[in-house]
Amino acid sequence: MKLKKQVTVCGAVIFCVAVFSLYLMLDRVQHDPTRHQSGGNFPRSQISVLQNRIEQLEQLLEENHEIISHIKDSVLELTAHAEEQPALPHHTPNGSWVLPPESRPSFLSVSPQDCQFALGGKGQSPDLQMLAVYSLLPFDNQDGGVWKQGFDITYEPNEWDTEPLQVFVVPHSHNDPGWIKTFDKYYYDQTQHILNSMVLKMQEDPRRRFIWSEISFFSKWWDNISAQKRAAVRRLVGNGQLEMVTGGWVMPDEANSHYFAMIDQLIEGHQWLEKNIGVTPRSGWAVDPFGHSSTMPYLLKRSNLTGMLIQRVHYAIKKHFAATQNLEFMWRQTWDLDASTDIFCHMMPFYSYDVPHTCGPDPKICCQFDFKRLPGGRINCPWKVPPRAITDANVAERAQLLLDQYRKKSKLYRSKVLLVPLGDDFRYDKPQEWDAQFLNYQRIFDFLNSRPNFHVQVGIVPGMKPPGFPVLSGDFFSYADREDHYWTGYYTSRPFYKSLDRVLEAHLRGAEILYSLALAHARRAGADGRYPLSDYALLSNARRNLGLFQHHDAITGTAKEAVAVDYGVRLLHSLTNLKRVIINAAHYLVLGDKDAYHHDLAAPFLGTDDMRPNQDSLPERTVVKLDTSPRFLVVFNPLEQERLSVLPVLVDSPHVRVLSEEGQPLPSQLSVHWGSATDMVPNVYQVSVLARLPALGLRVLQLHKSFDSHATLKSSVRLYLHGQDLPVRKQEAVPVHVFPATADDLCLENQHLQACFSGRSGLLQSIRRAGEEREQRVSSEFLVYGTRTSKDKSGAYLFLPDGEAKPYAPKDPPVVRVTEGPLFSEVASYYQHVQTVVRLYNVPGVEGLSLDVSCLVDIRDHINKELALRFSTDIESDDTFFTDLNGFQIQPRRYQQKLPLQANFYPMPAMAYIQDTQSRLTLHTAQALGVSSLGSGQLEVILDRRLMQDDNRGLGQGLKDNKRTCNRFRLLLERRTTANKSSSFFSKLASTFKALGFPGARTGSPEDGRPISFPSLLSHITSMHLNAEALVMPVAQEKLAPPALRSFMPLSTTLPCDFHILNLRMLQAEDDLLPSAEAALILHRKGFDCSLEAKNLGFNCTTSQGKLALGSLFQGLELGSLQRTSLTLMYPLGTVSNSTNIHLDPMEIATFRIRLG
Repeated sequence: MKLKKQVTVCGAVIFCVAVFSLYLMLDRVQHDPTRHQSGGNFPRSQISVLQNRIEQLEQLLEENHEIISHIKDSVLELTAHAEEQPALPHHTPNGSWVLPPESRPSFLSVSPQDCQFALGGKGQSPDLQMLAVYSLLPFDNQDGGVWKQGFDITYEPNEWDTEPLQVFVVPHSHNDPGWIKTFDKYYYDQTQHILNSMVLKMQEDPRRRFIWSEISFFSKWWDNISAQKRAAVRRLVGNGQLEMVTGGWVMPDEANSHYFAMIDQLIEGHQWLEKNIGVTPRSGWAVDPFGHSSTMPYLLKRSNLTGMLIQRVHYAIKKHFAATQNLEFMWRQTWDLDASTDIFCHMMPFYSYDVPHTCGPDPKICCQFDFKRLPGGRINCPWKVPPRAITDANVAERAQLLLDQYRKKSKLYRSKVLLVPLGDDFRYDKPQEWDAQFLNYQRIFDFLNSRPNFHVQVGIVPGMKPPGFPVLSGDFFSYADREDHYWTGYYTSRPFYKSLDRVLEAHLRGAEILYSLALAHARRAGADGRYPLSDYALLSNARRNLGLFQHHDAITGTAKEAVAVDYGVRLLHSLTNLKRVIINAAHYLVLGDKDAYHHDLAAPFLGTDDMRPNQDSLPERTVVKLDTSPRFLVVFNPLEQERLSVLPVLVDSPHVRVLSEEGQPLPSQLSVHWGSATDMVPNVYQVSVLARLPALGLRVLQLHKSFDSHATLKSSVRLYLHGQDLPVRKQEAVPVHVFPATADDLCLENQHLQACFSGRSGLLQSIRRAGEEREQRVSSEFLVYGTRTSKDKSGAYLFLPDGEAKPYAPKDPPVVRVTEGPLFSEVASYYQHVQTVVRLYNVPGVEGLSLDVSCLVDIRDHINKELALRFSTDIESDDTFFTDLNGFQIQPRRYQQKLPLQANFYPMPAMAYIQDTQSRLTLHTAQALGVSSLGSGQLEVILDRRLMQDDNRGLGQGLKDNKRTCNRFRLLLERRTTANKSSSFFSKLASTFKALGFPGARTGSPEDGRPISFPSLLSHITSMHLNAEALVMPVAQEKLAPPALRSFMPLSTTLPCDFHILNLRMLQAEDDLLPSAEAALILHRKGFDCSLEAKNLGFNCTTSQGKLALGSLFQGLELGSLQRTSLTLMYPLGTVSNSTNIHLDPMEIATFRIRLG
């Protein structure tokens, strides 16, 4: 132990000296008087001196980083082998609980180069920055004539004399995998007929073309057709008549979907196409998602697609882009400095993707060229002029009328190549429609192509894109299709299913990784014959059900009630199956004697952590029955970082002791299990245990029934009834004190922060960080939005409020319950429509640095109301706030006064924050919801919406199927290190780089040419903790002693803490239902901001400038081969290398095809 102390002290001294000398150096560079001469215009000689200094500085920083790393490794080596005596909490005289300091030190060792990324660098600013475009536009909605939302388009007849107009007509059929009907009903009623007719009709004329995008439907059809028909499809694809576009399982929603699921459904579609048809999509096609995220172009570019098309963009932006010929552009990521993320994007200019709105600006004329609407059919033209069949007698007049529309539309684009989609929802489902469209159009094409004086070539083959397009960065939220009808309601609609989606996603990722590791270990031991390989079919089915739910009418909450139930049943079915996959893998991996492994489908070795009786039930946690013999628990940590977590376990006795695998007592807290505000569930107790969990690993714990449990400390409870006459059912084991009321504020405290609450409302009022005098006002309140009294009201898609939100006014004051204990304390408030619990963990590290907030919402008796939660602070955020896109990147937002309230809401799949020069407040979320900041220092989220009417977008229903829904959040208050002059080594580094003339240091303020912002490392890890909870699985055998169990630690080294293992996914064998020998390893290196304090993270966090040695990463397994590929594995990138060292740039996602064994 002496040696350990000496090394620690030496390490600390060397560290301090190194940092202090660097600090002084930076100080010299910063206060160098030569820098201030001539207003910052340096003579050449001084510039070279500065450049030399920067190089010296970089070298010193690098050496310093290496020194610290060596010290860290030495100390870790010594402490890792030291016996870790469990640190048991104790009571202080003032009544609060204190945890002894951690026996293991934790490090934050971030390479200075890794901090430069968030500071910016040299790079050309985009021509179009969407935040700036929003600031520029008047949004005045003037009447544009025949093109209502645009303007009159004119042209000179001779404009195409030198370069003829090339028109490409693209027949398509938009098939929603669930909306008004379920996926299966659509397939049987319509989709199978569309695809059957397609094979028949395309073979009649080699000039015919068709595109298809939804592989979920295509694969179901493929499974039901003959070998002969399959061969015909392959021929049509091979000769270019049938083109697969995007090729994902669905056309995903881009607002609520998380990037894991977006990538997963893209891989699922691409792998299916490669295996069955041998085709690789080249173009993206997204005509129906309600607004577009900049994550999508990144994913498509990294999948090696060359271009993409989008449609649903705010009508004012379409008009502006049309007027400036910017409807086609290169879409670039905000952080990209070298154009490596650029992808060509075509924006459709008009209201819809149907035929009346795609041939040109006048829908009255275009509708006459939708030959499904010929007189006598089931649909007609609302403009009262029907189409006419094309004959020799009318072809000249009809062709010129259509050509006029084509020419007008082409004036909105820079090139002489025009794209004209020809289709609509579920079109081409009857052979008659194929004939009506193709034969009539062919007559027009033949006529136009035979007349050189028209200077037009019309056909249905893909075109090339010439150079000279503007570069755009940013996204296209929020979307309005007309007037002030903003599609911002669907960011929250049906939050129950949005939450279930993320639970399934976390389970899928955990199951994929654990299955891959178990299978690799079993194969290495020659035991794969006894391992349930059939679990692969369950994984495959779960991928497809999660993929299906990413569809833009599924996760959005915009399908019929019966369709929502169908999705829910699929999600729950897969969730249950994934728990089985995890249990089977965990069983194999924790067995001390692998030869004893026996898979019994009827009697699983482990029980589940919870279960859901129905698709719309909240989870019910498993109660572990204690007996004289110990019960064992296996805990799975799905994170790639070690974590110190408080694990809640329900037991049937208050006499419980929790031990580690080796028999050491672990700190634990006993509390009762509440059924309601004042009712404790009889004979059920919660024991919360503090345990350190290995990265991606399994830890074994023991539960003992014991009357002498000095390590299990009891919570104390105070109940404030506030005038409500409620009976309180108590249990003897845990003290409960009942009070009629309280007017005093309540505070919870741990070593990192103090949170204070209003005693009357039980709602959060302020947060004070340890070591700071001033508390930060962070007050929370519930609000209610109504809807308009006019004919247009809020519905599943639209948010049309009747003005600002009004305070939520329940009929009774809340019951407030305060629980205090050694490992966590919480304040619970029970209102009529919402129960909120704010919990503070009293543990070192990530769990204790933020507040855990949950809201159990039930608004089933509301009529046309939306419930919101607003946080108000004294952070001076002005009109700027930040929301994430798909959990992948952060997009700065600005509250636009000129737009209606509903236009200022944005999707929040993972987080939103506000900040000023002093602090940043981040709201992390475990489910996608709508968010805004309607005033300086505010952040508000819509929790649920109940609406009694349709909003006229085709659904034909309101939102009346609300469920009891639990929304989960983390509230993280961080201090900016630049706020404290003496503290920050990194901020000094940042300001030095900025002062030395490095352009574009990224402050994240929207005035920059390149608005950009990143979460801190702590923020990233907090989000992961919230979204990937540890799974606690009891060993099912109650009476018999189980075989010897050993904790499983799969990683031999600590992963750099800016690396995230997005997935480790076994690839399909020739037999669809079995895994091959190869897996896809998908890594994401996160961009992060160093200017926020990073103390007491509680785990060892180092960064490595993007370097990672994969060869030695997995303990006990060899990396047989390693091939970097495109994102969805369709293209190998580079050659198969013997080296297993890889490098990733910040923000990049990379896929590797690997063999583990």
